[in-house]
Amino acid sequence: MKTKYAIVFICIVALVIIEKESNILSRVSDKLIQRQTPQQTPTTPLNYSNPTQNGSLTVLKMLLSKLTSTKGNYSNFSEEQAEDEVDDLGTYSYSNGRKHILLLATTRTGSSFVGEFFNQHGENMFYLFEPLWHVERMLTMAAEANNGTVLAGIYRDVLQGLFLCDFSPLEKFISPPPLDHVTPALFRRESSLSLCEEPVCTPVIKDVFERYHCKTRRCGPLNLTLASESCLSKQHHAIKTVRVRQLDTLRPLVDDPRLDVRVIQLVRDPRAILASRMVAFSSKYQTWKAWAQDGQVPEDDEEVKRLKGNCDQIRMSAEVGLSRPRWLRNRYMLVRYEDIARYPMQKAEEMYRFTGIPFSPQARKWILRNTQTTQEASGIYSTQKNSSEQAEKWRFSIPFTLAQVVQRVCGPTMKLFGYRFVDDEKTLMNKSMSLLEERLFH
Repeated sequence: MKTKYAIVFICIVALVIIEKESNILSRVSDKLIQRQTPQQTPTTPLNYSNPTQNGSLTVLKMLLSKLTSTKGNYSNFSEEQAEDEVDDLGTYSYSNGRKHILLLATTRTGSSFVGEFFNQHGENMFYLFEPLWHVERMLTMAAEANNGTVLAGIYRDVLQGLFLCDFSPLEKFISPPPLDHVTPALFRRESSLSLCEEPVCTPVIKDVFERYHCKTRRCGPLNLTLASESCLSKQHHAIKTVRVRQLDTLRPLVDDPRLDVRVIQLVRDPRAILASRMVAFSSKYQTWKAWAQDGQVPEDDEEVKRLKGNCDQIRMSAEVGLSRPRWLRNRYMLVRYEDIARYPMQKAEEMYRFTGIPFSPQARKWILRNTQTTQEASGIYSTQKNSSEQAEKWRFSIPFTLAQVVQRVCGPTMKLFGYRFVDDEKTLMNKSMSLLEERLFH
């Protein structure tokens, strides 16, 4: 069974690469990025369940060749196009002032809330909420069978396409496949203001069910060509994702001279993350709940190992960013959720200053309105929070036994981000004692 999944996974990756190879010459010949021409309608949707489709030896050899390349296809960009756009570091820069913001996080770190800081910016911002959900959903079984590095490469290439306002790489992973570039199934469409405004908001089509429908107005199924045109009309682009595990896999994206990428990594106390996940994903955390009642946690269990692996990945990504390698210079920012919860306006100003985008009055107004709200409005998926209370709420819900486990397996991560350890339950629940060290991550 694992072999079957691996074959399917390899073939999907090969199809993505073939499509990318066929389009790359036309893409890079444009002067940086001009208005996108209408996408061609595919004659027959790709059948991802058929592992033999385009699965020739040539395709597999091409795939293996691509996997050994660290630069991807970005080196094909013409140096003549950018010869007048070299900055003082000797690297190419995108000269029209367009910024591309990538908000990296993990689940239950407040990323939906922080993503709204940019979604609410106004008419100059094109924002996407978790577009990689589709990629993960289609490939997760194959990824378990084989290669997480390949999956990271696909994530990066889909992000590159989206930052360039090209939805065709993402379309390959939307199920059911879009028809004439129209889909009623884009994950959390309603979380992007850009996808719920004119002209992207098309008239409603009777009897077509759209699960993630726009909340503020009624719209028809999402036309991805119109979405692409809207994207091209916006001055800045932002994407929020919890699916990119390692920062260094994004280097080819950051190095792409057509883009001006700014990466914001959002982190949170691992003890708070576990406490929040036990509520939000209750059925998946039954084992942890049983351990909390028993008072015994087998640290060689796969669940604990997974927690440790997640913490290590977050820490290693942050260590790459904080080491300020040349390719990330002035392009990486680390932000703690706890600092945003305490000082939302100040931290939002810092993030906007980092991206080089003016902090709009609309964003300010949204932050003010959504950081001072009632308990009734603060659901587990809500972006409306009384932010100062949210920062400490977890301390009263996580059993001390589980907090101890997190401290043991995630200790290096907690130390890097400045989260204080507790030695007993009394200290854990003592709100007068801060568990947050004052840190500046510059």
